[in-house]
Amino acid sequence: MAASCSGNSALLHKCVQLKSMCNIHQSSGVFMRRIWTSRSKCQLQPKLQSKRAPQMVGVVALEIHAQIHATSKLFSSSRVGFSAPPNSHVSFFDASLPGTLPVLNRRCVEAAVMTGLALNCRINTKSLFDRKHYFYADLPAGYQITQQRVPIAVNGSLSFSYLGGKKRSETMTKSVRVRQIQLEQDSGKSLHDDQRSRTLIDLNRAGVGLMEVVMEPDMCCGEEAAAAVRELQLILQTLGTCQGNMAEGQLRVDANVSVHHPGEPLGVRAEVKNINSARFVARAIDYEIQRQIEVLESGGTVLNETRAFDSKTGTTVSMRDKEGLQDYRFMPEPNLPPLFVYESVATVPDGVDPAHVVVIDRLKAQLPELPGAKRTRLMEEYGILPEHSFTLVSEDGLMDFFERVVQKTKMEPRKLIGWVMKELMGNLNQRNLKVTQSPVSPEALAQLLNLLESGFISSSAAKVVFQEMWKAPEKRVEHLVKELDLGLISDQEELVKICQRVMDAHPDLVQVIRGGNKKVLNKLMGAVQKESKGRADPVHLRNILEEMTS
Repeated sequence: MAASCSGNSALLHKCVQLKSMCNIHQSSGVFMRRIWTSRSKCQLQPKLQSKRAPQMVGVVALEIHAQIHATSKLFSSSRVGFSAPPNSHVSFFDASLPGTLPVLNRRCVEAAVMTGLALNCRINTKSLFDRKHYFYADLPAGYQITQQRVPIAVNGSLSFSYLGGKKRSETMTKSVRVRQIQLEQDSGKSLHDDQRSRTLIDLNRAGVGLMEVVMEPDMCCGEEAAAAVRELQLILQTLGTCQGNMAEGQLRVDANVSVHHPGEPLGVRAEVKNINSARFVARAIDYEIQRQIEVLESGGTVLNETRAFDSKTGTTVSMRDKEGLQDYRFMPEPNLPPLFVYESVATVPDGVDPAHVVVIDRLKAQLPELPGAKRTRLMEEYGILPEHSFTLVSEDGLMDFFERVVQKTKMEPRKLIGWVMKELMGNLNQRNLKVTQSPVSPEALAQLLNLLESGFISSSAAKVVFQEMWKAPEKRVEHLVKELDLGLISDQEELVKICQRVMDAHPDLVQVIRGGNKKVLNKLMGAVQKESKGRADPVHLRNILEEMTS
């Protein structure tokens, strides 16, 4: 009897514990809401904070799937197209029809090698393919061909920088270890029809080549992880190995997140799957770190599970647990031999055409200037600020536009950058245009700035001309200046007459200036510039007004 009571008591205690954990998870949407700002920092800001500062810190590792930019798939000749009609780009091999065999796409191998070189990896001259077995409706073969045992690249690093500090102007630099880069197939896509309660399968994406970039747990928060993703995205786009359009699924991020007390073993991790933007990477990771801290501080247990990020609520939600280790039954891919790449042409075996194999040195010589090197060069060569270098490198085509203007104008780059950032980008953003779609060419902008530097027009007149250039890009800058009558007034008497008219119209301002308040002179100058349509040289105008109001 006593034993029975003891058993019931233990069972009741267990039920209370489970109910407490459920309450924690159910209420997480209430007490774990965040005050998110556009300037997210590593320090989290929960809406309801405990009085005691959290002692635990976050640990973040990333697994990033990058779709290889190629015309055909990894093991078949099917075309790759994002918006193609469902099941229009599917070969017999993609559909796993019996008797079909994989044929490796050399372009995908070259893309993986180039990416590995850019990430300072050691390229394995011999790598292997494996089968990873699991059932899913859009995986027709029942397994995925990947590289589990010996991937194509290992032991690399990704160095990245981002703007941090109180004013977001301090350059923060960090390096993350890259464990490996492996080639693998993508799966198909499930299309859920809720109205008819059915799921349709589109195999267009099945077999598309992926590079999985696995990073070590070297990051501590969402801001660092998002900066690493952005840097990798820029590197891949610069190499041309991946277009990096996250909205189209060309770059998908899985984040492994855990928390622990510094100096203690790492905690139980949760995986947040398929995050499709760098901004969401930061939000999802920061939320998940704080959620785990709250769970542990409330006496709960963090579960080893897979979670999804809900961008509407800014929360992560449980998808499935990972407590039971899934057996993928990895085995060597029997239909593919080992993949060999060669260090140099000299190492290619006799009888093998070097033009038909992948040579590391040949690809290394083709590596372009990478984003980090670009930013450093821009700051050193042109003396621009770090935040300007970040924008020039991040915006597609903007750096090339800037350097073409620099080559065609006499204006100093530190002055020129203001025109590119404010006037050019302001107009592009307002019209939702890309840099390559700008109606104002680098050469036209350089012509305008040369007129400004030579003193032919004022800065205010130059801005008026710039706006007209958007409306009539076919007209030459000199023609627009003449047409709008915006050349600087060189006649001293005419300028004095304009100043006198303005002073007569604003006797109150003149009186204040003569009373000793020289700051009001700027208002009077603005009135004169308005009267002259911006055709008065500011320095010359100030001298005239100072003399006339003395």
